[in-house]
Amino acid sequence: TDEIMQQEIRPLVAVDIIEQLHRQFAILSGGRGKDGAPIITFPEFAGFSDIPDEDFLNVVTYLTSIPSLEAASIGFIIIIDRRRDKWSTVKASLTRIAGAFPGNLQLVFVLRPSRFIQRTIADIGIKLYRDDFKMKVPIIMLNSVSDLHGYIDKSQLTRELGGTLEYGHSQWIHHRTAIENFAMTVKTTAQMLQTFGTDLAETELPNDVQCTEELLSAHTDHHSKLKDELKLAVKQGATLLTCIREPVTRSANSKLSPDELENVATVERLLAQLDETEKAFDQFWTKHHLKLEQCLQLRHFEHDFREVKLALDNLMEAQAGFADIGDSVTRVEHLLREQKQLEEKGQEPLEKAQSLALHGEQLIQNNHYAVDSIRPKCVELRRICDDFTNETKKKYDILGKSLELHKQLDKASQWCEAGIYLLASQAVDKCQSQEGAETALVEIEKFLVTAKEHQLSNPKEFYNQFDMILTPEIKANAQRILQKLEDVQEMFDKRQVSLKKLAAKQTRPVQPVAPHPESSPKRASPKITRPAGVVWRNALWRVFLCSQRHKQECAKNNVFSFMCALLTVGKHSNAPPFLSFSHIINELIETERVYVEELQSIIEGYASEMDNPSLVHLIPSALQNKKEILFGNLPEIYEFHNRHVGTGEIENCIENPELLARCFLKRKEDLQIYEKYCQNKPRSEALWRQCGDSIFFQECQRKLDHKLSLDAYLLKPVQRITKYQLLLKEMLKCSKNSEGTAELEEALATMLDIIKSVNDSMHQIAITGYEGDVSELGKLLMQGSFNVWTDHKKGHNKVKDLARFKPMQRHLFLYTKILLFCKKREENTDGHEKTASYSFKNSLKMSTVGITENVKGDNKKFEIWYNGREEVYIIQASSVELKNTWISEIRKVLTGQLEACR
Repeated sequence: TDEIMQQEIRPLVAVDIIEQLHRQFAILSGGRGKDGAPIITFPEFAGFSDIPDEDFLNVVTYLTSIPSLEAASIGFIIIIDRRRDKWSTVKASLTRIAGAFPGNLQLVFVLRPSRFIQRTIADIGIKLYRDDFKMKVPIIMLNSVSDLHGYIDKSQLTRELGGTLEYGHSQWIHHRTAIENFAMTVKTTAQMLQTFGTDLAETELPNDVQCTEELLSAHTDHHSKLKDELKLAVKQGATLLTCIREPVTRSANSKLSPDELENVATVERLLAQLDETEKAFDQFWTKHHLKLEQCLQLRHFEHDFREVKLALDNLMEAQAGFADIGDSVTRVEHLLREQKQLEEKGQEPLEKAQSLALHGEQLIQNNHYAVDSIRPKCVELRRICDDFTNETKKKYDILGKSLELHKQLDKASQWCEAGIYLLASQAVDKCQSQEGAETALVEIEKFLVTAKEHQLSNPKEFYNQFDMILTPEIKANAQRILQKLEDVQEMFDKRQVSLKKLAAKQTRPVQPVAPHPESSPKRASPKITRPAGVVWRNALWRVFLCSQRHKQECAKNNVFSFMCALLTVGKHSNAPPFLSFSHIINELIETERVYVEELQSIIEGYASEMDNPSLVHLIPSALQNKKEILFGNLPEIYEFHNRHVGTGEIENCIENPELLARCFLKRKEDLQIYEKYCQNKPRSEALWRQCGDSIFFQECQRKLDHKLSLDAYLLKPVQRITKYQLLLKEMLKCSKNSEGTAELEEALATMLDIIKSVNDSMHQIAITGYEGDVSELGKLLMQGSFNVWTDHKKGHNKVKDLARFKPMQRHLFLYTKILLFCKKREENTDGHEKTASYSFKNSLKMSTVGITENVKGDNKKFEIWYNGREEVYIIQASSVELKNTWISEIRKVLTGQLEACR
């Protein structure tokens, strides 16, 4: 422990009495008596008697405190030089010293006045007043310095006393001040280090990366400052030591006085204490700094662990969502592709997890203090990775079994169909002959040979082989196909028996029973003339009964719409009740509610979460401040539909098609919001391709428990706007020639016009290279691709011939003010589907064009000429109907311009 810290603080230091010391009425020259007693000299000082008692006491006390305790215990030698003064001064000096000297006295030497009278008085006075001075030590009166040399060696006396001891009072004060300042610096530095060490020991380690980094930086900066203070103190001590030793360094014959040697020892001792303090502090700092660095490593590890754990949990949750094993070969192959995609998607988080676990083990090997916290996390990461790998292998095994099962079922089913077709295709009249019967038998036998390749194993083996994946649905399907195999085999057995009889003996021709029409779709039923109503009734009810037996398959193949069409054509009054108009309305109501709920889940589960502070760190930088691009005006679409769901407006239309049509006509302008959404869709899709794999979207999807990712739900508005016209078409089919048909047709036309407008606007935003403002060209009326030939009267003949011979592929945009010619370009975007853009090539102002409807030799062509036929554009449509539609629209534009001029 620092010795300075253990010593009692001295009451006085040189700086406190610097002015009194400079008056030099008492000095500690560094000389010693023969027994080592320190010598204090009171040189001649004219105003000695005027020195305040406090100043005198302070100086004498300070001088007696400087020698070591060992030297001070011997006792001080006092030399009073009053050679030029009077006896009164000598008496006053002795009186003051006797009354105020704080240390032990050994001897008192007085150099009495040199003048004869004063010397005589002094001799008499000392005899008379010796007892009055109350000194317990001898007072020796000396006549000259030579007498003094008899008691004290010259080397211990200053030049003023006839000695050889070098003494400079100013330098002595400077050294004392410097030594005391250095001692205070050492003490202050030690206290600072102790305080800093205490603060470090009491500091609680932070729980996050940022605070740990800030704490480490702050402590490191503080440590650097303290090290600088230590270096400065050491430098100060070394400089002071050099100054004290300067006489010896300057002259080899010089020697330091005992007091100067004590000064050297003091400074060296202080430097040694500084060195010990620094070593102890460095040792403590090394441990503390290591702990802080390990804490920072731990916080980074914990932060990375949370991110990787979240990604792995999402991965495991996504894997757990793959519970479907498929109900067909196509479905199973699709699931295998999805499983492969999930496996590829999981490679990055799995690699991160393995890397993080390895990093954690390295921390443990490096004797990290938080082993108990790191090791369980490493074990957890490796466990999840193993679980995902094992579960993935298990999924592949199950899907592989499922694929094998469904392939066997499909092969068996195909074999049955082929067998039924074979039986149905054998002409009955040809089998009446022996040769024909034998030929038919050979065909059947050849076909039955293939049964071993395609038939399923016996039921017991089949169930043992695929027991792990046999769901009730698959089991029912397998039983159905097994039953079908038995039925087909029985049909072959019966046919073989009949044919063998015919081949063995010719008898009266027998008309065999043809297979049931449902079992032989490849062969038409015998033509029997029946009433039209009976044909339609039987056909409808067969479809109806089939749909009741196989509802799932009918749903997939849109049997509902097919049956509506049959009913409309057949005009059958006994149609099943579920085909009424009300069922279509109910479907519209139900799907509308589902649609609104889906929009709400997107807005609340994704869009609003982008403003959630707890998830902001998961949002990729490319998605920052781009919520409007990703979602477009989806909130506006949601608000529109949410206002009308549950109002009862659509429910009131169940028995009245006219009211439903009015609902659509009334909302015509409101539905234009879909145009804005579809125009933004390419930008949204591009942003999704860039950020779709982020942890933020995975976390949102997990919270919503959605099976599909966000991009599938962002497609819902595009699908919904096209759904309305399909429902209106179904309503028209079911309510043909009834009340409200005209309104439904008008509503359908309105919806088709909205869809066309949306589609046209999607093409319009892809126009590039046009220097003007497209919004100033008027309403976009039509757009489409054509073959175009050009003919310029001012051009060279060969150029004109070439132009007429070779058509250009152009995409035309017809506005109310202008006709644009563009070239369609398709580009792949990051491996996704091709996106079209339209490069601007030419434009014609509608106010200066003319049109020729028919071009010789091709009824799909028409002409548009410009500036009095200086430029002629021959345009070929893909159909006559398309040509007529364009001519009609162009006529309307030209007629409108003419009426405006009139």
